[in-house]
Amino acid sequence: MEALLYRRGGLGDTLLIFPLLEILKRRGYRVTAVGNTDYLRIAQAVGWADRVLSELPEGSFDLKILVSREGNVPPFPEERVWVVEHYLRCLGMEGESFSRILPLTPLEESPFRGRVVLHPSSGSSRKNPELSLFLKLERYLEEKGYESVYLIGEADRWLEDRVSRKVVSLDPLWIGRSLKSALLFVGLDSGISHLASYVGVPTVVVYGPTDPLVWRPVGNRTYQIRLQLECAPCFPEVCPERICLEEDRLLKELLPLLDHFLVQID
Repeated sequence: MEALLYRRGGLGDTLLIFPLLEILKRRGYRVTAVGNTDYLRIAQAVGWADRVLSELPEGSFDLKILVSREGNVPPFPEERVWVVEHYLRCLGMEGESFSRILPLTPLEESPFRGRVVLHPSSGSSRKNPELSLFLKLERYLEEKGYESVYLIGEADRWLEDRVSRKVVSLDPLWIGRSLKSALLFVGLDSGISHLASYVGVPTVVVYGPTDPLVWRPVGNRTYQIRLQLECAPCFPEVCPERICLEEDRLLKELLPLLDHFLVQID
């Protein structure tokens, strides 16, 4: 049996269809995944996609799943539910199990091994707090005796001259394999945060104007932080004040949580 699954979008959007790929493989399909091939190679590496393409192929398939506004699965739910549950419901797959940790092989020589990885960026500057929030986290971790490093991916080049300890990579598969040996990950609502959560690293994700209910990552060691404001979520109509990303209030939430995670890890 042949199945095709199509979804264009960023890294986070792509990772949120991986449960569908896993279910299709378990049902015995030979799976063709279409979208961003750099991201979909992660699914190929774990055995959930047999081939990955950037464009829709010709030919017949026993099952076609097109996640798009024009396709048979809407990319966004009409109500506030986790987007993975929305996909499963659209496809009649409610109740199907899927992995909470990507079975990627860790990279032995990972630059993140035993370190806290900080990722203060995302695909939209409207979701990003001031960098000073993460610089304060870096100093706090250093005072506690933990070494941190900034991860710079394809959407984060603005960071390169503003942080000292950093790792730059544009290869999502390499990043995923490397992150598996990190001590802890702290980031924003971004594709990299989704990947960190999915590979099983203890992950803290800071949400401002976006919705943590709809866009939470796959993973079972993930904690989401957001300020409880009546005006949030509001993305993409973000106000200039962005009080949902107020530094002092976020620090009050973040620091005790970091202590909790680090005590558990130690």
